[in-house]
Amino acid sequence: MEENLFRSIPRVDELLGRDELKVSALPPVLLRESVREELDALRDEVRGGRSSLPETDELCARILARAEEKQMPSLRTVINATGVTLHTNLGRACLSERAANAAAEAAYAYSTLEYDAARGCRGSRHSHVESLLCRLTGAEAAMAVNNNAAAVLLILSALASGGEVIVSRGELVEIGGSFRIPEIVTQCGCTLREVGATNKTHLRDYEAAVSEQTRAILKVHTSNYRIVGFTESVPREALAALARERALPLIEDLGSGALVELEQYGIHGEPTVQRSLRAGVDVASFSGDKLLGGPQAGLIVGRKEYIERLKKHPLARALRLDKMTLAALHATLRAYLDTDTAAREIPTLAMLSAGEEALREKALAAAEKSGTVLRRGVYIGVNGPQFETPAEIRAFRTLGADAVGMSTVFEVIAASHCGLPVLGLAMITNMAAGVLNKPLSGAEVNEIAEKRGGVFRGYVKTLVSML
Repeated sequence: MEENLFRSIPRVDELLGRDELKVSALPPVLLRESVREELDALRDEVRGGRSSLPETDELCARILARAEEKQMPSLRTVINATGVTLHTNLGRACLSERAANAAAEAAYAYSTLEYDAARGCRGSRHSHVESLLCRLTGAEAAMAVNNNAAAVLLILSALASGGEVIVSRGELVEIGGSFRIPEIVTQCGCTLREVGATNKTHLRDYEAAVSEQTRAILKVHTSNYRIVGFTESVPREALAALARERALPLIEDLGSGALVELEQYGIHGEPTVQRSLRAGVDVASFSGDKLLGGPQAGLIVGRKEYIERLKKHPLARALRLDKMTLAALHATLRAYLDTDTAAREIPTLAMLSAGEEALREKALAAAEKSGTVLRRGVYIGVNGPQFETPAEIRAFRTLGADAVGMSTVFEVIAASHCGLPVLGLAMITNMAAGVLNKPLSGAEVNEIAEKRGGVFRGYVKTLVSML
């Protein structure tokens, strides 16, 4: 039986000659590859006990589905429904429209990437963002590389290679992808000198660790965790005074990096770049695609003498930014010249600062734009899973409810408990018990959900694009 099934499996060329596949606009190489893979899968099914072969038209449909899946880009847009604004796995910050347009313009045209149009000679790609970064942060000089890990790598390689770098044990962080401060210090040709304890580090710990081999003091902002309770750390001002006294650079890895105070958005304990430099930090680095809300980049600001050394280091060329990233970064930084413009245009700040009334207004605007019927009302949550009785519906109406369901409410309660502004959306799939003169049906609910699901998804996509 199995041998007969194997003999009946169509040949590759036979399937490729079918009209269903011949009229396809998919690349021939993908179709042929998909045919072979689908036939291999079918043989495995037969070996696993399949007793009959699918009809040829069904097999062709499976081949087309496989080929279309291959045609899809692996990097594609998704709806971020995690509640995490800066999600590493989902690409971190979304660019503003101005930044995205700038990157696109730089991509399809020649540009003054390394050309000084005013002087008519070769220019530096550092110049495109340096003046803006200095103006926004108060730094003497600045540059940008391809991410903050690269920034730390360059700083330590240029300023501390061959010597010791002093770091508090409470700041030996690990971020996503197993990027660890101790390992990056070693990779830069430096010797890590740990001081203090996990929960407490004193100024005297740093003072005792400084030696002839010391090349820098490194402070790392613990942006992805907190040590609370019986703790103590040394203020930047005290470290800066010690560094100046011993003629050492004070370096700070700020991680996420922020150019505006985030307390107003409910984010506490996140230092701004300006505050770090005012405290006396000589060189600070931070990410471009996190709280800044721009493209992936590692931004370095600080004293001119140190930044010039970084620009001349061999790694600077290997870690430099491309023209699209520079264009997007420049557009993002320009928005920060006016804080209201930044809060309005940069998606990260807009999402962090959006209040509930603003979210409701955007929800109504998205409904109008997408042609979706949207009503404001009071939604009451129940445990289910059975339908409510007419008596329960009358009671809910008395309580002021406009809709009832098993979801949404509980998520909103949890988010509100965390202090998050909330916009609750629900698709209504049926009239409540007693409203219509007919019994409720689970099958009908599923049918309506299936029919209207596409409309609801389209509406959510429109809304997300407006947030």
